[in-house]
Amino acid sequence: MPTSIRLAPEIEERLDFLAARTGRSKAYYLRELIERGIEEMEDYYLAAEVLERIKRGEEDVVTGEDFWRGLDA
Repeated sequence: MPTSIRLAPEIEERLDFLAARTGRSKAYYLRELIERGIEEMEDYYLAAEVLERIKRGEEDVVTGEDFWRGLDA
């Protein structure tokens, strides 16, 4: 799916330099960045969402002791 983004000029310069030095396309590096970074972004933002639900009392919390005890059963 085609997607466009705006980059700060200094980031675009760095991307241009990297692509020119390695002979790969800018699109290649952008795909690599997204594929490698999406999991981290999901982890961070989804965890932040759960933390907010915990703070609002909408999410149950289990102590470590209770968690491990539950595994023994």
